[in-house]
Amino acid sequence: MNIYVGNLPYTATDADLRETFSQYGQVDSVQLISDKFTGQSKGFGFVEMANNAQADAAIKGLNGSAMKGRNITVNQARPRTDRPSHGGGGGRRY
Repeated sequence: MNIYVGNLPYTATDADLRETFSQYGQVDSVQLISDKFTGQSKGFGFVEMANNAQADAAIKGLNGSAMKGRNITVNQARPRTDRPSHGGGGGRRY
């Protein structure tokens, strides 16, 4: 199960998330999302756990819990939807 983790402290690392979630079972992968230009954390990420029962326990146990002074949000990740293309040109129409 893919789990969304939000409101993370900007100092949180992959290792921090792996350690926190491994208390509930096997963690397959951890991905912190960072700004592609600055490299700074955006304050959210994803944790993948193969066992759904363990993932559910992690969601229930960690949602609203404190991590480095911030109460994190933990829930099942929603599938990514395709965003509409806006062209990206930014030019004027004549």
